[in-house]
Amino acid sequence: MKKYKRNILVTGGAGFIGSHVVRRLVKRYPDYRIVNLDKLTYAGNLENLADIQENDNYFFEKADICDFERVKEIIRSCEIDGIIHLAAESHVDRSIVDPFIFAKTNVLGTLTLLQAARDVWEESADGFAGKLFYHISTDEVYGALRTGKELFTEQTPYSPHSPYSASKASSDHFVRAFRDTYAMPVVISNCSNNYGPFQFPEKLIPLFINNIRHHKPLPVYGRGENVRDWLYVEDHARAIDLIFHEGRPGETYNIGGFNEWRNIDLVKLLVKVTDRLLGNPEGYSDELITYVTDRKGHDLRYAIDSTKLKSELGWEPSLQFEEGMERTARWYLDNQEWLDHVTSGDYLRYYESMYSKR
Repeated sequence: MKKYKRNILVTGGAGFIGSHVVRRLVKRYPDYRIVNLDKLTYAGNLENLADIQENDNYFFEKADICDFERVKEIIRSCEIDGIIHLAAESHVDRSIVDPFIFAKTNVLGTLTLLQAARDVWEESADGFAGKLFYHISTDEVYGALRTGKELFTEQTPYSPHSPYSASKASSDHFVRAFRDTYAMPVVISNCSNNYGPFQFPEKLIPLFINNIRHHKPLPVYGRGENVRDWLYVEDHARAIDLIFHEGRPGETYNIGGFNEWRNIDLVKLLVKVTDRLLGNPEGYSDELITYVTDRKGHDLRYAIDSTKLKSELGWEPSLQFEEGMERTARWYLDNQEWLDHVTSGDYLRYYESMYSKR
């Protein structure tokens, strides 16, 4: 068997952000073995990685991060020395409907990975030396900003307001507890809203691009006054790569775009860009914007201060939002087969059938 320089486990690697991270690592580090562990729930789609699935250094394991024995065996058999943990339930609306699945996946799943990694690594000849558990979290753990000038820093106290953010906050605490209790080398990053190709179309930007394409309503919560900081997903993947290789163990790094937009302004820009790409006259889809009852516990404003990441590791966003939005809208319109396949659920039934025969 080929000996690799590093053996990296990426959880949730068939999802939106995870697939970008896996693709980057597989292409950038041919001397690394990249193992993608994914349960292939509704948001996990191996079609996201079709371009690298034949690469010699890419391996896929269908598994549940809550399955302790299976996870432990994968870490041991693949000689994993680094874990980049992205697998998570992440849609706030779904967490409001069913908080239990968020607690199970995000909290118990993270704990399972931590304990499995600890068991295997402590048994190895060199212990924790050369090992790293990198946990990807969210800015939502910090709660809502109170003024228009505040930014979330790594020192901002946690104040989660939704079942989703509460589950992510809890998982962050477990990661830090393993650092402090067992001296496990860990690092955490908290990122702002991501957008870009391969995002499951329950999220605002791909959902609205698809709705504009089909001339369906664009439901905006409340009056669209909620503010979010947006980051192009490939910039996030680049930051994850950098933090994994050069970040200081035990530290937390905030990742944001310094790019705040009110939801209604974002939607209007998205309508303008998508209409132009579709060849519609300007203002054609404005009538699709509709205001709906606001979401429960809807935080007004998130904004990330990425100064630490920039000053220590030299990272900063590469795209202006308008350019990123143009690139994103064009990708979804150019990949309508992927979008139709995902929205129909056909991809999920295919994988269920494929793995049920094994």
